[in-house]
Amino acid sequence: MCRRAAAALLAVLAACLYPPPVRAAGGNQQLNYRPIIGVLAQENLPDDRFAQGSSYIAASYVKYLEGAGARVVPIRISLTKEEYTKIFNTINGLLLPGGDVDIQTSEFSRAAKIFYDLALKANDAGDFFPIWGTCQGFQQLSVLAANKYLLTLTDTKAVALPLTLTPAAQSSRLFRSFPKDLLQSLAQENITANFHSWSLSIQNYSRNAKLKRFYKILSTNTDGKRDFISTMEANRYPFYAVQWHPEKSPFEWVDKPGMVHTVSAVRASFYTASFFVSEAMKSQHNFSSPLEEERALIYNYCPVFRGIHGIFLQNYYFD
Repeated sequence: MCRRAAAALLAVLAACLYPPPVRAAGGNQQLNYRPIIGVLAQENLPDDRFAQGSSYIAASYVKYLEGAGARVVPIRISLTKEEYTKIFNTINGLLLPGGDVDIQTSEFSRAAKIFYDLALKANDAGDFFPIWGTCQGFQQLSVLAANKYLLTLTDTKAVALPLTLTPAAQSSRLFRSFPKDLLQSLAQENITANFHSWSLSIQNYSRNAKLKRFYKILSTNTDGKRDFISTMEANRYPFYAVQWHPEKSPFEWVDKPGMVHTVSAVRASFYTASFFVSEAMKSQHNFSSPLEEERALIYNYCPVFRGIHGIFLQNYYFD
């Protein structure tokens, strides 16, 4: 009896420490076919001569989501926690874009943490809410999960790479619906655009118990000296992160190394966006009225063409 009781107690403790992945409440519930995804703005780049206001969102992230069937709400920085909470309750997912701000002290990082904490609490309560992080967004999510800065310098500023898929990739939520030929292209062709100087090394990930418990690795890469994580998804939460840029292949056209516009690269962009939008469809958050929804959408803003030589072809700017 003692052994049986002890085993039962261990099972209960294990369930508390490592509960199963959060799923959309009510497995048979109707999907939301009008998903709205928030994209977090960030401080303007210091050398942006086109800048207006204090923050921006690259238009490629908006097109990336719209092309997969979502609408976008821009989330300005420097709002209050109360304002962010109201926005959280109206959107069906959050995208943290790439960029170049301090992911520990910037207004971008402050807002990201507020939404991250709200998403953790919501998902724990059965209120499904997904988050996607690209490049800087990937790095931000790693800091939030580890509660520590673990990034290291890599030589990956402008290079296209194939993904080294892990055994977990085939059964992952993100990749399991990808066509086999596309997964093969991702694994064999230089089609993932990398524009980052900082990466989460496999070594630093492996040494951090919080990260290992929170995220599983779906793909890795190397700059020839350091192996780093390029794709990961959370175990319990609908959180996804890519160090590469799926939005660039169809929507950014600067002539630089690392920019790839092949059919495979564009397909990879669509399938990643389509997956995340399908996750957002599981969220039932909504606006209180059609007018409030209309006023919040990105359509109220005009993108600024920054010239064909800019790393971002178009930006939205905000006060």
